[in-house]
Amino acid sequence: MMSCGSGSRPGSSPRMRARPTFQDTLPAPAQPLPRFSVEIPPPDLSRWLAGNCGIPGVIHLEASRPGPHVVLTALIHGNEYAGATVLDTLLRDDVRPARGRLSLIFANLDAFARFDASNPVASRFVDEDMNRLWCRQVLNGPRHSTELDRARAILPVIESADILMDLHSMLWPGTPLILAGGAESGRRLSTMVGDPPLIVSDHGHRAGPRLIDFERFSAPGGRAAACLLEAGVHWDAGTVTATEQAVHALLRHSGLLPPDRLPPTLPPRHMMVTDIVTAHTPRFRFVKPFRGGEIIRRRGTLLAQDGPDEIRTPYNDCMLVMPNLRPGRGQTALRLAMAVPDPAIRDGA
Repeated sequence: MMSCGSGSRPGSSPRMRARPTFQDTLPAPAQPLPRFSVEIPPPDLSRWLAGNCGIPGVIHLEASRPGPHVVLTALIHGNEYAGATVLDTLLRDDVRPARGRLSLIFANLDAFARFDASNPVASRFVDEDMNRLWCRQVLNGPRHSTELDRARAILPVIESADILMDLHSMLWPGTPLILAGGAESGRRLSTMVGDPPLIVSDHGHRAGPRLIDFERFSAPGGRAAACLLEAGVHWDAGTVTATEQAVHALLRHSGLLPPDRLPPTLPPRHMMVTDIVTAHTPRFRFVKPFRGGEIIRRRGTLLAQDGPDEIRTPYNDCMLVMPNLRPGRGQTALRLAMAVPDPAIRDGA
């Protein structure tokens, strides 16, 4: 079962303590964010705000034939609306499941309503990150916030899901990928979806568990499965296309849409996160603007400085997973991953 605190697996650390300099004792200068281009406008979700099942922003579709309950979540972060654009298109096209049940969740509508193209990073959330709340201790606890109250409202749908895909995008450029979490069910689901073909298994963030880390999807031996799509840069038209492809692949795999005779063009590539690098100081700086999915061939390559600490690759052929080029203190700055066998090959399937 996933605890409320999660992080990297035990192992050698990429962090090396260097001798601090006088400059390290001074306050860090602010790191200004670049100006981000917003290519795609936010979708008009007014038709779906009321929902159709008693929960605002949740649309539930049911077939006459039995089958799995598939849940697609968008807008866990209010400024990541490529997924919401795809769900809006599904609804406008009147897509219906051939079997089972399909629930479409527009999660953080309050944050989404605040989106401003002149400052597109400001509406990620209202009070707190909605993707760091998914454990019983927090959900059943006494405190309130915009995001926590909304998580409680959609929880009944989440608790009945057999298959879940959480739709996200990236602030910084990187190769599209599927995050499978730490459960075997997530790895198998991601492999069967296979689009995009880069699949990364990980153990979440120290700041709190994600939706895909929720106990329904992460409990040992559990049958429900979840994965998280990172489809590309937030406001890029190509990210909408990548999201649409992944969603249709998931719906075909689960039998809610007719099967497609064309398999993915590339075989899945599996990576396992071994280290999560958290910024310990406000002086965290990468040595260059690395791109997500980049492979660093040599062990010991310098990646970043964090105050007096050097961040170096702990092994050869190390993949950089979604580097955060402007991390604040306590935020995840980088994940490091190594190649692992395909689960089907490993298990002899």
